[in-house]
Amino acid sequence: MTRVAKTSNPSLWWRLSWQLSLVIVAVVAAVIIGLCVWATTIMSPNMAMEETVGAVIGEAAARDHQGRFLLRETPGLQVLKQQNATLWFVAATTDGAHVSYGTIPPAYAQLAGLVHLFDDADIRGSAVTREIATIDSAETAIGEVRILSGGASSKGWPVLALLLRAYPIYVSLIAITLPAIFLAVPQIVRRELARVSDVAQKASEIEPHRPDTRLPVEGVAREVAPLVIAFNGALERLESEFRKRQRFLIDAAHELRTPIAIMQTRIDGMPEGVERGRMLKDVARLADTAEQLLAFERNDQATELHETVDLVAIAQTVVADLAPLAIGAGYQISLQSDIEHLVRQGSPSALERAISNLVRNAIEYGGNTGAITISVSADGRIGVTDEGSGIPDDQQELVFEPFYRVSPSSKGAGLGLSLVKQIVENHGGGVSLKSGPTGTEVTFRL
Repeated sequence: MTRVAKTSNPSLWWRLSWQLSLVIVAVVAAVIIGLCVWATTIMSPNMAMEETVGAVIGEAAARDHQGRFLLRETPGLQVLKQQNATLWFVAATTDGAHVSYGTIPPAYAQLAGLVHLFDDADIRGSAVTREIATIDSAETAIGEVRILSGGASSKGWPVLALLLRAYPIYVSLIAITLPAIFLAVPQIVRRELARVSDVAQKASEIEPHRPDTRLPVEGVAREVAPLVIAFNGALERLESEFRKRQRFLIDAAHELRTPIAIMQTRIDGMPEGVERGRMLKDVARLADTAEQLLAFERNDQATELHETVDLVAIAQTVVADLAPLAIGAGYQISLQSDIEHLVRQGSPSALERAISNLVRNAIEYGGNTGAITISVSADGRIGVTDEGSGIPDDQQELVFEPFYRVSPSSKGAGLGLSLVKQIVENHGGGVSLKSGPTGTEVTFRL
């Protein structure tokens, strides 16, 4: 049995799911970054410094023992002043108290007493001054402080500053979209590939004994449909060649009957002797091979499987017909049945041929010694046992293949057990084989 290696056949569903999910995630990330870049073009260039200035002043804000607002000279404030020589700012509490630092441009000096009125502002684009200023708020130990600032020499990364400031928006967006993406995309892909799975299931059910079987094209995606159509075309060509071969073999087997009958008649008319006996055996073997070949090909077309048959009676008939052949070959032959009748639905001629082939096979390969036993059990099992040397383990499955022979020197055509398997499977049953040094047992059950 051929097994498909999972490692060499990656899942199309998995590949499409994670690739599409990554593409959507990348698009969402690109949109977020793009919006931030666009926002930096319309927002204050000082935005990157607002957070730094606000954090430093918020840490330094305090009141003296008289309750007046002041800024303590904290290490952070000292570093900020040292790194920004042109820095200026006005810090004000919401009640109007304010302190300032640096050289405030004249255009903004008159706003010093009004800073407490603004919560947020971006001041630029005036013809009076090219200085850009911003007003921002900071939470401090003494309450909210509003800061008018400008002149910072280090502008930082506005995009990064905007990302940090806007994280509640895009983190919430990502938290909502990511689960939806990674849950919805696999389901969508699975649904779209469901029809392909149905077609694959239909393909696995195609058997040689079911002619005209085709894969459904309806509902299959346009990109997959050519593959299904090509597969159906291959099935048509294979079926055509199979029917040609079947017709040829059936015709050939039919045509062989006449010359074989003529040869047998002419040999019967020859004088008695060793050579005449050998020739009769050869012609009988040739006739039997032709009949087996004809039965093997015709059995594919067997449809009359609903007659009432008694398997015990069929086994008795086979034993009676083949007993002279078995005894002449050196065997003892017997029938053992647990019941008087075993009634089943099927083809009487086909089932008789199946049991007959098992007995003939035992006669051929049983070593011309010991006993051949045909058994019928109440649960529908029919078995044929010999006491020969057995079949090697590595060939026990192969003996059911058409034209396979355990020994190349075997006289048979290798169709006996294959025909048995074919007949039994047509009746909805199965065949099993047990073999060892003390003999072989082939059993089928309907």
